[in-house]
Amino acid sequence: MDQLQAIPPPEIPPRQQEPIPEQPTTPTRFLPSKTVLFIDRFMTRFIKIGGISIITAVLGIFLFILWQIMPLFRSAKVKELKTVSVPDKSYRILGIDEWGELPFLVDDTGRISFVDLASGQIQEADPKFPESKNFSAFRYDQLKQEIIFGTTDGFFSILSIGYGTTYENNQRKVVQSLNAGQFSPVGVPGIPIMKIDYGDSGTEKLIAAMQDVNGVVEIHAATFTQTKTLFGSGETTVGSSFNLTSQVGPDPVDLAVNRQGSEIVIATKTGDIFYFTRSGEEVQFVQKFRPFEDTRDSSLKSMDFLLGGVSLVFTNHSGNNRIYSLYIPAGGERRTFGKTKEFEEFPGGADYYAPSMRNKAFLIGTKDTASLRYGTTENIRWQQQLPFTAQLAALGGKYNRLIFLDTAKKLHLYELDDPHPESNIRALFGKIWYEGYSQPSYEWQSTGGTDDFESKLSLVPLLIGTLKGTFYAMLFAIPIALLAAVYTSQFLHPNFRIIVKPTMEIMASLPSVVLGFLAALWLAPILETRVPSILIAVILLPAMALLFGWLWSLLPIRWRVLIRPGYEWIAFVPLFLLTTYVAWILGPVFEQLFFVVTDPSSGQKLADFRRWWVQATGLPFEQRNSLVVGFMMGFAVIPIIFTITEDALSNVPAALRSGSLALGASRWQTAMRIVLPTASAGIFSAIMIGFGRAIGETMIVVMATGNTPIMDFNIFSGMRTLSANIAVELPEAPVEGTLYRALFLGGMVLFLLTFFINTLAEILRQRLREKYKTV
Repeated sequence: MDQLQAIPPPEIPPRQQEPIPEQPTTPTRFLPSKTVLFIDRFMTRFIKIGGISIITAVLGIFLFILWQIMPLFRSAKVKELKTVSVPDKSYRILGIDEWGELPFLVDDTGRISFVDLASGQIQEADPKFPESKNFSAFRYDQLKQEIIFGTTDGFFSILSIGYGTTYENNQRKVVQSLNAGQFSPVGVPGIPIMKIDYGDSGTEKLIAAMQDVNGVVEIHAATFTQTKTLFGSGETTVGSSFNLTSQVGPDPVDLAVNRQGSEIVIATKTGDIFYFTRSGEEVQFVQKFRPFEDTRDSSLKSMDFLLGGVSLVFTNHSGNNRIYSLYIPAGGERRTFGKTKEFEEFPGGADYYAPSMRNKAFLIGTKDTASLRYGTTENIRWQQQLPFTAQLAALGGKYNRLIFLDTAKKLHLYELDDPHPESNIRALFGKIWYEGYSQPSYEWQSTGGTDDFESKLSLVPLLIGTLKGTFYAMLFAIPIALLAAVYTSQFLHPNFRIIVKPTMEIMASLPSVVLGFLAALWLAPILETRVPSILIAVILLPAMALLFGWLWSLLPIRWRVLIRPGYEWIAFVPLFLLTTYVAWILGPVFEQLFFVVTDPSSGQKLADFRRWWVQATGLPFEQRNSLVVGFMMGFAVIPIIFTITEDALSNVPAALRSGSLALGASRWQTAMRIVLPTASAGIFSAIMIGFGRAIGETMIVVMATGNTPIMDFNIFSGMRTLSANIAVELPEAPVEGTLYRALFLGGMVLFLLTFFINTLAEILRQRLREKYKTV
């Protein structure tokens, strides 16, 4: 076979490449240099890093403030420390020293057993009474570390316990000393005292005792004096005596005297409370009430005074727990007891009661359940079932220890961690019925003269004050700033605009402390006596401006051309000054006609707006008030709103104005219907920035308002704002204390308030921008 020859593939001609068009070359002078490119890349990254850093810093501040305020809402923590066995005796009183290191027990015989918790040693102490007597009643005053003993033959004696510290082998040790007073009679001689209590304010001393006299329980009270020596308490002498039995219902079962020695309350078997008050050397009946009249069980289980001697803590057998406090009721003339607090039920009522010596907390318990409660806020700080049956209990003087005596004669020491018992959501933002108040209210009063004082930390008055100051400042600033910006940008001649704009910007740099100084020492005294003049000026000046503009528009063109456009203000200024002067002069005349009151002391007619305002409205008139703040803080806000608004109006495209004028619109119509809507987003931003400046203002408010946290929108009263409150109180607030953290909470509220308002403002601004955008 013939071999087939391979046929080579056809040759493919090479593809002809199309010529590439020449690219136009960029002239070298237009090419950016490497330095410019480097700086551009660097600044781009720097700006991004700066933005992220700012957001991180704000978030860090937020987290720091949050970390500071979170403990305000934490409940108490209780941890058992140790247990110490004590001798098997019948104990009547459990007491504890200020440091919680050397508690003591008082038995039926009057002997005192001090327990050293560090070593567990028991030290028996004899009070060394001047006479040997048998005791039938005891009462312990932890605040003064005194015990009153009532005897089986109708006498009493007061024992003072002193504490000190020594150092042995470089070890700190708490030591005690006892000083027993003389025995003095009270009530019916020779009759055992069933119940006894006393109060001692230093100048007034009062004792009350309960005795069973021939089957009839009698109540006796007496004033007494006790001399003091260099070695402690001296002789006790009884003064006036009173038999209150006839004024008390049948079967009295308990009594209590407040620590000031001015009040006596007596409880009966039926649950009635009889309240007596001391006036000089007399004891008078004031009130009878029944704390649990509206419950299924009206009988009492316990009755004790809270720290301060103004409030009584009651429990009944059904577990109801209430507090009654002294206050003057509406329409009343003297203080009486009324229910102010209602706690959650405590099963079985209180078998023992221990008040705090630092605040309004108290400890109650029955059998194996203990509950730590706070009298101001009706808050249960801690409640727990104990692994033993408690017989007696005490709260450490520093509010950092709990100690229980159980039926097995063991002392149980607990550590209490509750640094902010007076704080919770209700105390900070709700109405609280404080001692001495006739009704619940919002109050800020962070400090008092004694430990009896209950802190009032409601932020609501501060929040209202912040909004009040901001409202009056913006009410004064917005109309002036907006109208000034409109006139400057749309009507004022450029020759004047280049002067007005920088001048207003310089005004924004004035220190607020200077403005506050002027408001307090110069403006406030002037406005105090010139309110009618201000009222007239508020009416006359806008009316005169409108009248001037209307009359100007009616003038023939041959007259108006005499003044160049943008120079009209030269004709307006003299009228403005004249109108201001007329209003100032007419103020006293207006006051003589319409603001006349009768002086209650002399019966004469007086023209005095300040007195008229108080009489007509029932509201106070203070020299440093919201009107002063409105003027001066508005003066601080006006430059900010004016500058931003003027920029927004000036940046409206000139084509829009020219087109409107070309179609026949006047300059006023163009400004109101074309320029203002187009610049509305910028104007709204200006108002919000001014709002932020006003809401955070501190020094003007501190110096010009009296800085009083009150709850009203009266223009002639002062206020306290959140920022001013922080500035005033933070320097004196103990670090990490309740006030310290409450001030941080005020800062957080201010932060969230401005954040919310600014966020809402930004949303509205974007909508306005989209609605009136020009491209």
